[in-house]
Amino acid sequence: MKVRIILRQVVFLLLFLLAPFTLSAQKKEISQAKQWLKAGNNLENAEQSMQKLLKDSSNWENEKIWSLLFNAVKKQYEQGNEKLYLKQQYDTASLFTLNKKMFEILERFDSVEARPDKKGRVELKYRKKHADFLVPFRSNLFSGGSYFVNKRNYPEAYVMFSTYLDCGMQPLFTGIDFMKKDSLKIYEAAYWAVFCGYKMKKPKDVFRYMDLALKDTLHRPYTLQYQAEAFLMQNDTVKWLSILEKGFRSYPRFVYFFPHLADYYSHHGQMAKALDLSEKALQVDPTNLIYQYAKANILLNMGSYKDCISLCDHIISKNSSMADAYLTAGLAFFNQAVELDKNIHLTANQKSQIQTLYHRALPYLDHYRKMAPNSKDKWSLPLYTIYLNLNMGKEFDEMNTIINNEQKK
Repeated sequence: MKVRIILRQVVFLLLFLLAPFTLSAQKKEISQAKQWLKAGNNLENAEQSMQKLLKDSSNWENEKIWSLLFNAVKKQYEQGNEKLYLKQQYDTASLFTLNKKMFEILERFDSVEARPDKKGRVELKYRKKHADFLVPFRSNLFSGGSYFVNKRNYPEAYVMFSTYLDCGMQPLFTGIDFMKKDSLKIYEAAYWAVFCGYKMKKPKDVFRYMDLALKDTLHRPYTLQYQAEAFLMQNDTVKWLSILEKGFRSYPRFVYFFPHLADYYSHHGQMAKALDLSEKALQVDPTNLIYQYAKANILLNMGSYKDCISLCDHIISKNSSMADAYLTAGLAFFNQAVELDKNIHLTANQKSQIQTLYHRALPYLDHYRKMAPNSKDKWSLPLYTIYLNLNMGKEFDEMNTIINNEQKK
């Protein structure tokens, strides 16, 4: 017990002896920062020095430190802005970052000022003054976000848009209705924040401003796409599918929703849903060859070969460069031959039908091979089977070699 008491006394004595040195060092740093600020140089050092002091919570009530910190950043901003105005060399990104820092510093100071004293009183001496100062600079946060998006610096862009959007929730700006003033810009900023979250592959950042972003009608289909992708990042297929269906109902022409829905239904054997989806898409845009091809592919999977071939021929007549239309038509003939060939006892008529179907499949698949030579996994086995059944020895040997080489890889 005596040892503990002695140790406590020693610690207290050391703290007592060191206190004057700590206060002296603090005063020295504050004095130096004042000199740098007055001279307009070493402003970054002044900023770092004051940030260092504020890491000690006992300094949070010191208004001088907060003032020096803010003015060091503000002076850097003013100097950078002047250089840009005079068309002198200066890093634009730094200017936007300094603008954001001014908000961060005054918002932090406001939270300190808003703390009640020992008697429970709160005196907000600087809130209105600081808010009035920052409001004209708020649009620079949006501009900064746009700048960093163009530079593909999505983390920094997200912070800019987030700071812009969060002003409406900061106590510092109590009484200022930003939504009434510039709601459309707020919705757009929310969209870009969602976009950045998507690019960073951070679902939480995608969802954070989702409600506001969905009010940006110009970008709403893209916002729904990023929302769907964020659910997919979380392996939430149910919500992903729900957004796809919602997106297709609202924006059937949008490039994202239809193909993903059609692919999902097809892969899960929901062919009736897939066909209904393609019909709805074609009602909106009957001449859309992508929708027509999707329907043709669904018809192939459903075994509606005649309709599938007819639709593929129509697509090819409109756009002969759509390679997959040749593949799908060829497979429609090929699959019929394979299904007939499954019979153990074939009649002469059935054997003739099989040969005819293989003959009719060949030009489509051969053309597809020429258009997509690297897609060996799609054309090699059907052509191998066709060459075998049509006794095309030279072509069969070539295809056999191709397949063997692929299997060795």
